[in-house]
Amino acid sequence: MASIVTASFNRNEVRPLWQERTYISVRPVEFAGGGSYGAYSGSARRGNRRSRRIVRTEPASSIAKRIFDIAAAGSALLFFAPFFIAIAVAIKVTSPGPVFFLQYRYGYRNRRFRIYKFRTMRTDAGDVRGIRQTVEGDARVTSIGKILRKTSLDEIPQLINVIRGDMSLVGPRPHVPGMLAADLPYEDLVPFYFQRHTARPGITGLAQVSGCRGSTVESGRAISRIDYDLHYIENWSLRMDVTIILRTIRKEFLSGSGF
Repeated sequence: MASIVTASFNRNEVRPLWQERTYISVRPVEFAGGGSYGAYSGSARRGNRRSRRIVRTEPASSIAKRIFDIAAAGSALLFFAPFFIAIAVAIKVTSPGPVFFLQYRYGYRNRRFRIYKFRTMRTDAGDVRGIRQTVEGDARVTSIGKILRKTSLDEIPQLINVIRGDMSLVGPRPHVPGMLAADLPYEDLVPFYFQRHTARPGITGLAQVSGCRGSTVESGRAISRIDYDLHYIENWSLRMDVTIILRTIRKEFLSGSGF
């Protein structure tokens, strides 16, 4: 069963990182004092870059980010508790099968973890590997599932993953191992694909609120996602996390852009 939430992609809504440069996923992610995660650059180049960079903590190493995640996720679970129960009952009553959909995804440092989501598809028509992406008007989606996907409420159980430490509130969205992009394994399309896993995956991320939430059939759209993921990892801050969360609430929960 596919569990990747997709949405229509409007290129006009995507905010370009740089006007004159389309892609940034052609170099490894770097942090001051920690070197680069890629295998390139000589000592002279490394020294020059280190002198120009502001010292920045890697997202997964930040204690402040972890405390913020636990506090915010715990509060959100309490707030959504009535919705949690109502959604679980609605899923159980309207279609046969479990309430939750569980699937292994790539996590921090490529470690796989089991992600929690509300089930939105029929159990007899699902893609267990999750490689087949959801399309608009997908016949596999249940009546309740359409509402949950439209409002992104199917993502609520991932707050449990945040508290467990598998995920963060904000970060690159976790992908299914073997996920395809432009009919190729994602890592074959984007040279530094796995650099996105130098941070914990997030319930939401910079790519999603910037218009890169949708199908990866077209190579440009797929590469843009990784561009934003790497840009977030290199420039993250708690202020950026809060901004992305607020934009997500407005764009996903209030506007309903999923399908």
